[in-house]
Amino acid sequence: MSETIPTYDRLLLRTDAPPGSSWGLFPDDAERGMANFAGPEQVLRGRATIRDGIVFSLDYAADAFEPSMSRSRRPPAQTVTSAHPDSFDDVWDGYWPQASSHIDGLRHRRAHGHGFYNGVPDSSVAAGTLHLGVQAWAEKPIAGRAVMADVERYREDAGSPIDHQAGEPLTLADITATLGAQGSSLEPGDILLLHTGWAEWFLGLDAAHRADAKAKRNTTGVAQSTEFLAWLWDSRIALLGTDTFAVEALPASPDSPFRETGEDGGMMHQELIAKLGCPLGELWDLAELAAHCARRGRYEAFLTVKPLNLPGAVGSPANATAIV
Repeated sequence: MSETIPTYDRLLLRTDAPPGSSWGLFPDDAERGMANFAGPEQVLRGRATIRDGIVFSLDYAADAFEPSMSRSRRPPAQTVTSAHPDSFDDVWDGYWPQASSHIDGLRHRRAHGHGFYNGVPDSSVAAGTLHLGVQAWAEKPIAGRAVMADVERYREDAGSPIDHQAGEPLTLADITATLGAQGSSLEPGDILLLHTGWAEWFLGLDAAHRADAKAKRNTTGVAQSTEFLAWLWDSRIALLGTDTFAVEALPASPDSPFRETGEDGGMMHQELIAKLGCPLGELWDLAELAAHCARRGRYEAFLTVKPLNLPGAVGSPANATAIV
């Protein structure tokens, strides 16, 4: 596939679709976006990373992030019912699938002035419709070789810890330097995991300090840049999973090149989701896997991501499982 896929620089020159988009480049599974980079070859390559037989869940509990950084998402409330003394069921009310560890579906963002991924019309993205729903990744899960970039450990070892209090933007140089220091290389179809330590920092705060962090809304994440988008696309990453609130830093950098492209205040979510079709994992629990990778000196794992099969859902718990 890599021989027929244009570089990001070529994508920026497109006139048949929004510049910087992958619209129409995956005709066989159009609604899976960049997840198409992880095919049978990548799954088999991922299998070769299993050496210790240890399994890691990368999902935090559904109620872990409360109070949340989100303005609206809340943990669900459980009601247990019983038809008779020996039978029990439960129902979860107020369930926001993106309140804890989750994956953003391709209907999560539209590109201002262009629309949803692959030009799916606005009328097709509504309750009761299927276009761009997470079921595309539930029916055909994302699996393959994951590479961990432990940026937190790299920055600490370099004597320059990440400033989570300020919500530090992490540059592409931070990521590539981390991979270089680990001796990690990326191959087409890999899943990239960014461990920054933000989730552990946030969950280590008491309720009052969490509320203060929420009010300030400064969160660690990737700095907005076309260079990062080009690197991600040209590396043929199938999924980007992080332990941060929004993958990218909030608020967006003052010099973000995307400040004139819509309502997101300079964020590149619409570039990643609506244009490139990149699956984004947020608030993932990467701490134990990162520690294991450091002990073993091997920063790779076999990873499966199986969202809930919710037809037309905007997002879902990632149900991400790593095996090393």
